[in-house]
This record gives sequence, C-alpha cells and structure tokens, in this order.
Amino acid sequence: MTDARQVIDNEVKSSDVVLFMKGTPEFPMCGFSGQVVQILNYLGVPYKGVNVLEDETIRQGIKDYSNWPTIPQLYVKGEFVGGCDIAREMFQAGELQQFFADKGITVKQTA
Repeated sequence: MTDARQVIDNEVKSSDVVLFMKGTPEFPMCGFSGQVVQILNYLGVPYKGVNVLEDETIRQGIKDYSNWPTIPQLYVKGEFVGGCDIAREMFQAGELQQFFADKGITVKQTA
C-alpha cells in the first residue's frame, strides 16, 4: 500500500487541482464524479482527473489517504476539499469559487 500512497501523494502535490474520480473528465463513469466535473468545467478551473477504476490499489488507497470513504475526492493545492456533496454545496453557496480564489486559482465563472 505504500506505493499507492506515494503515487497518490505525488498526484495531490504535483497539480493545483486534482479530482480522484470514477472515469475521466471526458467520460465520467458515475453520476457523482460527473457532477464534480460539471462544476469544475463550469468554473473553468484547470484540473487533473485521476481514474480510480484503472487501479484498485489507487481506488482503495485514496480512501485510506484521506480517511474519506467515497469517490470522487477533490484536492486543491494538496488540501482535501471533500466529495461530491461538499463540492456541490460549496459551489451553490459561492464558497468553492472563493476557496479557489483564496488558493490563487483563477475561476472563469463566479455565479
């Protein structure tokens, strides 16, 4: 499991915004992943999608890494933000846009 943890840690730290998801940003394989992709795309935030379906050790490893039981998982500047419900609620309240701005990440849409 250490190898998976190192891979995950590298992913989280090498991109400003990382979404561990089922499927890809172009083809989400679950509705929850799709919702977060839609939010990020709407905001115009550049991000990296990591398909957990390609590697079972990453799929389980990300849950252990964050101590969060579900996927998708959103990370910003190395910080775990949350899953679909949290991202959606933050977006609807305008908090996600502010969070990105506070982290120095440009958001193209604000409403």
